[in-house]
Amino acid sequence: MGEMAAGKFGESLALVLSRDRLGFDLSESTGRAKMGKPSLGWGGPPIPVNCEMAIDSVVTKFVEGASASMRPVEAVIRELAQSDVPVLLLAERGAGKHATARRIHDLSRRSAQPFRRLVCSNLKPEDLEKFSGEDHQSAGTIFLEELGELNADCQAYLQSMLSQRTGNNGESVRARFICGSALDLELEVKARRLREDLYYRISGVCLRLPPLRQRREDIPILTEEFLAKYAQEFRRPIPALSKETRRLFQDYSWPGNLHELEAAARILVALGDEHLAMGGLRALLQKSPSRNGKRMSLKAAAKAASHEAEKELILRALTRTRWNRRRAAEELQISYKALLYKLKQIGYEGYGAS
Repeated sequence: MGEMAAGKFGESLALVLSRDRLGFDLSESTGRAKMGKPSLGWGGPPIPVNCEMAIDSVVTKFVEGASASMRPVEAVIRELAQSDVPVLLLAERGAGKHATARRIHDLSRRSAQPFRRLVCSNLKPEDLEKFSGEDHQSAGTIFLEELGELNADCQAYLQSMLSQRTGNNGESVRARFICGSALDLELEVKARRLREDLYYRISGVCLRLPPLRQRREDIPILTEEFLAKYAQEFRRPIPALSKETRRLFQDYSWPGNLHELEAAARILVALGDEHLAMGGLRALLQKSPSRNGKRMSLKAAAKAASHEAEKELILRALTRTRWNRRRAAEELQISYKALLYKLKQIGYEGYGAS
């Protein structure tokens, strides 16, 4: 690489990575729920942010998917937009809780009112009082990012506010609350880190969002959306990705979900060189399957694939039944007890209704 090209590459990379830190830090709060290291080396360590910064952050656009796992989710979103009930969004980090909350707001009768996102780890009771609003006409919607990180004083204030949310005419007089979490909140309740009364008040309507690996049919649509977004922002042409890159995007597991895919698109547009941007991802995906640096046997690989397929079938059934475990067990043609055992095996025993 020539000196001029190397300089241009360094400047572009610095721009992209600084923007990537901003994107991750404003959407992923610090605290007990730690975000894993970005698999492709994109982004940096989280830095503290205050709620005002989170409110002013750029909102990722909700993109309607074509996958079977997203169609029922979108139907539920449209239903939730017709009421003011509190909503709990459960999903892995980066799976789109913020964009989903914004989508519910935009489809609701509050769409002309403010939408605010608050990072729970940085909140004080006065912040909730300031942004919840006494005036129904300007209250809007508040999205609480990572509810499990809300401190005890804020939990008490929020519980009190939600229990007094209707006026004399029965109409809501405060902001609508939508909460998001990547934590198992039932475990947080058992550990006495989250108030039980607050948990049951905000979890009456619970919507689980599928991770990107369970909605692979949406990857091409999302990729094009993110490429167009950053092409416009950087005033560059939309890159035409090679078949190899598209295939790698389709096969990759995307542990960072939508945020990781968006970061990849951002780098592709900013660098303007697919080979430079995709070098790290190609190297990662073209490695042989292994465990702890050792090659995985065919038997072990088949077993791992079987477990992953079973997990995906269970989660899809639960999504279709809006996390009604008994209905999901009937659909999967297994006993309710067997489903509970399998949910415990995959770490989802605390979710859903019986």
